Amino acid sequence: MMTSLVLTVIGPDKPGLVEMLAKTISAHNGNWLESGMSRLAGKFAGILVAQVPEASADALINALQQLETQGLKVLAERASDHPDSAATETAILELVGHDKPGIVRDISQALASRNINVERLNTELVSGSMSAELLFKARAELHLPTNTDLDDLQEALEAIASDLMVDITLN
Repeated sequence: MMTSLVLTVIGPDKPGLVEMLAKTISAHNGNWLESGMSRLAGKFAGILVAQVPEASADALINALQQLETQGLKVLAERASDHPDSAATETAILELVGHDKPGIVRDISQALASRNINVERLNTELVSGSMSAELLFKARAELHLPTNTDLDDLQEALEAIASDLMVDITLN
């Protein structure tokens, strides 16, 4: 029987960190399934899912925790085997506007109050093409309950966009 582990990793960015993780997982007969990793503020940070034989799971978790001696902190959690039974629809939210505090807070509050799950969120600061001002860009993959009132959601997002002076699209 196989066990899925969700791993979060962080450490000072340097060459070889991904290799170190991959070798450790492989040495315990594990399989690297999904991941997202980035250099953020001089740190290497990521999340990944690895699958390993149940009999090797504890040994792998221990070996991953030992990587801290090499500068990489790893937190491992066993994944639940409970598929989400709620019927959902998928939508993509895209946002762009001048950077200011509170953008993610306001958008996520509107989504959470409607029981909308943020499946994936990517954000970045980029230099504006016509000015040196920083633009905040976000792209979120959302799972909406099938009974979500899309008109209500669109109105709420448009109100937030107007208040924050950002452009929001929902597809």
